[in-house]
Amino acid sequence: MKIIDAEGVAASSSYADLIEALRTMFRDGAATPVRHHHETSPGSILLLMPCWNANWVGLKTVMFNGANAARGLSTIQASYLLIDHDTGTAVAMLDGTELTRRRTAAAGALAASYLAREDSNILTIVGAGALAPHFARAHAAVRPIAKINIWNRSPERAKEVAKQLTTEGMHAVAATDLASAVKEADIVTCVTSSTKPVVRGEWLKPGAHLDLAGAFKPSMRETDGEAVGRARVYVDTRDGALAEAGDLIQARDEGRFDFANVQGDLFELCRKTVPGRKNEKEITLFKSCGTALEDLAAAVLVHLRN
Repeated sequence: MKIIDAEGVAASSSYADLIEALRTMFRDGAATPVRHHHETSPGSILLLMPCWNANWVGLKTVMFNGANAARGLSTIQASYLLIDHDTGTAVAMLDGTELTRRRTAAAGALAASYLAREDSNILTIVGAGALAPHFARAHAAVRPIAKINIWNRSPERAKEVAKQLTTEGMHAVAATDLASAVKEADIVTCVTSSTKPVVRGEWLKPGAHLDLAGAFKPSMRETDGEAVGRARVYVDTRDGALAEAGDLIQARDEGRFDFANVQGDLFELCRKTVPGRKNEKEITLFKSCGTALEDLAAAVLVHLRN
């Protein structure tokens, strides 16, 4: 059985190739049972995410530990087991943390390939954790991103991420005024663990695309009800959104949103059974809760290249 570490995962899954692998997997489909969710302690959550298709079976284990940031460790620790469906043989164990970060960003960029204006060139990223640089690279793979604003509650962390992206040849700056950074953005990506709105709907300009990836529980949210209410809303999976999309659930509870108005999911977008962006002025929103299908697509891509 192959053991593929974080460096191997990164080297084998360019964002452009990963986005296309996800597009194919969403188009073709795979079995994705509801993930198992267990609170193993007040600050720790265990997720078990199985998925399979005709050729492959995969299982991701994820531990979320909010105390890890203070320890200098990632809040998310994960591993991925890939199995040959025909024989039942385990063929690879992959670093699930790197896999998760890359596929999460790729899913956001995949949605943006249908929902963001084709000329979108200003990206504002809200949050400067481990996901932030991945989203910058992924969105740059589908849209002509010329400027990236990074905002974080800790300005120093925003500066670090901006510096990292600058060394990679991107024009990235640490934003000090979040409202201004959102107002000028064509794409706004949120990758925080906030439980209160960070981005206000009144800040979104006509034609903006809002990409929400951070909040993953009903009690969490990154936007206010106005942001959701102003947008045409899409999700990665409908079941996941109904169960976990705090931005949408709380907006619904405030009377600002109805789940019947979800315009489509990634299956429908990739199969072209629903339209994406309709015009240059509308505001679009994509809420990602994550699905095991994305992990399977990424794991297969990496395995076949190692």
